[in-house]
Amino acid sequence: MELSYFHVAADVPFEKNTEVAVVIDVLRATTTIACALNNGAESVETFADISELRRKSSFCPDSKRILLGERGGVKIEGFDLGNSPVAVKPEIVKEKRLFMSTTNGTRSLEKVRDSKALYTMALINRKFVAEKLLLDRPDNVLLLGSGWEGAYSLEDSLAAGALASYILESGMCTVQVINDELSSALALWSYWENDLEGCLRQSTHGQRLQRLGNHDDDFLCCSEIDKVNVVPTQREPGVLCCI
Repeated sequence: MELSYFHVAADVPFEKNTEVAVVIDVLRATTTIACALNNGAESVETFADISELRRKSSFCPDSKRILLGERGGVKIEGFDLGNSPVAVKPEIVKEKRLFMSTTNGTRSLEKVRDSKALYTMALINRKFVAEKLLLDRPDNVLLLGSGWEGAYSLEDSLAAGALASYILESGMCTVQVINDELSSALALWSYWENDLEGCLRQSTHGQRLQRLGNHDDDFLCCSEIDKVNVVPTQREPGVLCCI
C-alpha cells in the first residue's frame, strides 16, 4: 500500500489517479461528519458553494433536512447549525439529511470526489478508517488535509500521521510512505500523541477558534482518539453515509 499526504486541495497533482482518498479536517468538519453519522444522520451532503447547497437542499422536505456550516468559524446566517461536533446530537440529526458547507473541509472533499473510494477521517474515528484500509488493502491511498483557506494546518497533519502510524504499526501489509509531507506528519504524531488537545489548541486554527469564544467542548471532542466506530463513505458525489 502506497500512502501519500497533501496539506491542502491545491497541492494534489492535477493528474493524480487516486484509488482511495481520505479527507481530513479535524477542526472541525470531518469530526462533525463522523459524530453526525454516528448519531443516526441518514447522510451528509457537502458543498463548497453555499448557493448550490441552498438550491439542492430546497428539494428535501423541511422535516428531513438540516443545514449546517460555517464561514470563518462562525455559523452561516439562516442555517440550523454551525460546524460543531457536539451540536449534532441524536435527537437533532437522527434520520435527517444534513447539507453542509465549511470554509475548508468541503473544498478538499470536492477536489477528490472522483476517487474510486472516498472516506473522511478525524482523530475520533482514526482506528476504524485505518482498519477499513487494512481490510481492503488498496494499492494507493491519498490522505488530504483541509488546512485554513489554502494554508497548512497542524491538526490535519497530526491526524494524517496518526492514521499512517496505525497502519504501519499493524504489520498487516507492506506500506510505502511516498512523500515527505507524510514523513513529517508521522514525526508530528510521534511528538504530540500524548497531548492531542494541546496540539489542537496550539495550532493557528485552534487559536482562532479560541478567540471566537468558548469552544472547550469542541476541542475535547475533536481531540478524542478512536472513540467513534464509523467510516463516512462517499455513496455518490458529495454524499457521505455509513455503508
